[in-house]
Amino acid sequence: MPQYVILANWTEQGVRAAKDTVKRMAALRQAAEKLGARLKDFYWTMGQYDCVFVVEAPNDEAITSLNVQLGGLGNVRTSTLRAFNEAEMEQILKRA
Repeated sequence: MPQYVILANWTEQGVRAAKDTVKRMAALRQAAEKLGARLKDFYWTMGQYDCVFVVEAPNDEAITSLNVQLGGLGNVRTSTLRAFNEAEMEQILKRA
C-alpha cells in the first residue's frame, strides 16, 4: 500500500486547543481507517513542523480525502509527500 508522509502545522485554532491534540490524533486514526488507510506513526515535533505522521493509504484519492477532512476541522495545515520504500524505488529505477 502506498505510504505518505504528512507534515503539519497548527493553526491559531489548533494552538488554542493544543490540550486536545492527543484526542485529535485518535480521531485522525479513526478517519483514516474509514477510508481504508492506516495511521502508521505520529510524532509531535520541534522545528519547522508541529507534527509529522506517516499514513498508508490505498491510493492518492484516499489520502487526499483524509487531508480535506483534516484541513476542514481547522486545527492544522498540511503538506503531503508520497514516500517510496526500497522495493518501490528499485522498480522505479528499473523503468528509468
